[in-house]
Amino acid sequence: MINILVVEDDVKLNHIACTYLANSGYAAKGCFNPQEAYDLMYSNRYSLIISDIMMPKIDGFEFAETVRGLDKDIPILFMSARDDLAAKQKGFRLGIDDYMVKPIDLDELVLRVTALLRRANIATEQKLVLGSLTMDAAALTAMIDDVEIPVTVREFNVLYKLLSYPNQAFSRAQLMDEFWGMESQTSLRAVDIYITKIRTKFASCTDFKIMTVHGIGYKAVLA
Repeated sequence: MINILVVEDDVKLNHIACTYLANSGYAAKGCFNPQEAYDLMYSNRYSLIISDIMMPKIDGFEFAETVRGLDKDIPILFMSARDDLAAKQKGFRLGIDDYMVKPIDLDELVLRVTALLRRANIATEQKLVLGSLTMDAAALTAMIDDVEIPVTVREFNVLYKLLSYPNQAFSRAQLMDEFWGMESQTSLRAVDIYITKIRTKFASCTDFKIMTVHGIGYKAVLA
């Protein structure tokens, strides 16, 4: 089971968040300050940390900085009453992965936790498994039901990007900048051509669809 550490000095919210996460299939452990969190992390392995910012003695910023110094990969989600841009900027500069403003929606919390864990797994394993589809970033291979689908490096990278962030729309310009280079003189129409090729090659895979977002670009939608 996936272990999640919740660092929140509001006892009621801590309990509610842990209970909701547990009911969603996660093993959530609550503590009320960073010092307790350090003790728990010393003797247990956690896959994700949810932390408040405004806590006595050691605040969430210092806690996140310390954690990131010890583990560069573990996802950190801030859950705070602070809604100012300065707090968000500081958090992300220190290495957090997501930020939610209180009062939080618990269903949204679970969705964000699930997405962060999926991305962390993709980054660590360098593999994306989606139903019958397996994409191996190290080997640059894509397989459907153990049958390799021939793809170019650019086709692989575009599809891997879209599937790593399902339901998130990427503009043609974003994809062009990342996979063709900002200095490329290639027309944005090249992105459309590659998307068409990817759709054709992976037409037999029913686990996802690449949807056109009119006026923007493309997104992957999971079945």
